[in-house]
Amino acid sequence: MLPVNLKSLPVPALRCTDAPYLDPRRASAWPRQPNQPHVRLITRKELISWILHEDTEVVVINKPGDVVCHPSKAGPLSSLAGAVRGHLGFAVAHLVFRLDRETSGVVMFAKTSAVAARLQKAMRLRQVGKAYLAVMTGEFSEPATVDQPLGYDEDSLVFAKSAVRPGGQAAVTRFTPLSSGGGFTLVRVVTETGRKHQIRAHAQWLGKCIVGDKIYGPDAGCFLDFIDRGWTPALAEKLLLPRQALHCCEIDMRKAGIARVFCAPLPADMRAFCETRGLPVPAGL
Repeated sequence: MLPVNLKSLPVPALRCTDAPYLDPRRASAWPRQPNQPHVRLITRKELISWILHEDTEVVVINKPGDVVCHPSKAGPLSSLAGAVRGHLGFAVAHLVFRLDRETSGVVMFAKTSAVAARLQKAMRLRQVGKAYLAVMTGEFSEPATVDQPLGYDEDSLVFAKSAVRPGGQAAVTRFTPLSSGGGFTLVRVVTETGRKHQIRAHAQWLGKCIVGDKIYGPDAGCFLDFIDRGWTPALAEKLLLPRQALHCCEIDMRKAGIARVFCAPLPADMRAFCETRGLPVPAGL
């Protein structure tokens, strides 16, 4: 078989309204690997310890930063949705909103399809408030609002990567610094829209990045290296944390018909990073 120079392959023009063209030069987000790493299976004891609130309509969980929300090929207990069904005895677990695998924090499941439909409609109408905590590179003290459209990053080797681009979907993110030190800033982030990788892509547009971010951090090649080789000393030197320092700390459901604001404290790994780097953590987080 003759070798193929992928750089010579033509790439058709892509309109923002089109589905993304599968350029063979760009990597899939989760390519199949010949040697799968050890898969974490969620125990009932772990799941119970993560529950923030439960009533007749919903269960609210503080998801760790190494747990995937959606069912995976590794079995039902390898995902939060599967564990909720298996350990809590639900026939169906309706995920009201999700977090990326490496983002920790508040996740909500509805116990019935009617409740799920009501809350998902509230999400679409932007009646649910969401706030995050993030550790970002660089020290800065002024708040910043990014009102920039997001779409597929056609120049990235990582197929799932988003970027600010003309004609993309409207996206608004508000960054408010809480403290700085050691070359980093602890930031409260509020999203007014819910686009894929919104906070991470907007942080990159600001010229910053979230500590530990393999795609939007110092080099998107870190993600490809991680897929190929797993967590290595070389990646630890570049990224500093084995997962992105992003945590969903607050979900305000009051406009959605649930008179509660659900909160999850700053997780231990992010807190330890702040302490070792001389980055103050305000009281109450």
